[in-house]
Amino acid sequence: MVSVVLDPLPSDDEMRALWLASWGDGGPASWQPVLKQSLVHVGAYDGPRLVGYVNVACDGGSHAFLLDTCVHRDFQRQGIATLLVKTAEAAARQRGAKWLHVDFEPHLTAFYRACGFRPTEAGLIAL
Repeated sequence: MVSVVLDPLPSDDEMRALWLASWGDGGPASWQPVLKQSLVHVGAYDGPRLVGYVNVACDGGSHAFLLDTCVHRDFQRQGIATLLVKTAEAAARQRGAKWLHVDFEPHLTAFYRACGFRPTEAGLIAL
């Protein structure tokens, strides 16, 4: 059974292994700055093994941003991503956020709608 942990401190190696299995690349050189600046981050563990992760960044006020939702390919389609998002939502609310934003690719629309997100207009500039 997978357990969910608020604000775990996985090593860069653990994060890299999860990122590789989820997205096919290693992600940033170090995850530690991301973990330290989060409003909350949530890890899903199968025993000691990190198998899922989501991050919530914050503007320091009422807006929070869901980022980097991922689940190891061997653990997908088991409800873990939904559990991560719902846990992150509750923690962000408890920590003072009033709005939780998420950007996603079109193929993830059904997933995020099932998690309770509704569509909004937004803008984006690639930097």
